[in-house]
Amino acid sequence: MTAVTMSREARRRWWWFLWSLLTLSALGIAGYFVPPYMVGGTTVPGLDMTIPGYYVSLVIHALPAGMALVIGPFQFVTRLRFPRAHRIAGRVYLISVLVAALAGTYSAVVSPSGLSLQTAFFMLIAAWIYTGVMAYRTIRRGEVQLHRIWMIRNYALTFAAVMLRLYQLMLLPFMDVMEWEYSQIYAASAWASLFGNAIIAEYFIIQRMLAPLARRKRSEQPAQ
Repeated sequence: MTAVTMSREARRRWWWFLWSLLTLSALGIAGYFVPPYMVGGTTVPGLDMTIPGYYVSLVIHALPAGMALVIGPFQFVTRLRFPRAHRIAGRVYLISVLVAALAGTYSAVVSPSGLSLQTAFFMLIAAWIYTGVMAYRTIRRGEVQLHRIWMIRNYALTFAAVMLRLYQLMLLPFMDVMEWEYSQIYAASAWASLFGNAIIAEYFIIQRMLAPLARRKRSEQPAQ
């Protein structure tokens, strides 16, 4: 077995490990955090039931957002990408993102958690809708590579729901040391998940998609 073959095999195993980690995290977060909103929200911390429409908007946001979180990973696996099923799942995913984003807009407006968190959510929602629209437009034009790039960006924003909770778990033990309130932990986690996921998505796009394409184009050019 050559070094190149071993390198490809190592990359393949690493990709499947990361995909499995991402998928299990998405399933775990969706399975743990979405159901409480479906049964009255009494176990959701910090949920103010006195704000008109707040709980309803969270329910409308949580269910489609959870669906998008679960559907997303399977759309990136080529061997699972049966054309008809891929198209149907993709439409369900994008509709889910749109519904979740619109409901999340109202939730962010009336959220009692402060301006910093509201701003982070507004930026996330705007980017979420924009990347979803671009993913739809590019596939309608038959631009498959661009569609994949925009879907990576979009799912990175969907996956911010997972990273938000992980950052909270990491920061909560230091809340007393930093003399922060929970709302500050929540806001810091939201900003970190937004920008952290966006940076990781762009790094993946450049290193794993655009750079190999550029190298292939250079190798195909005739020698001067």
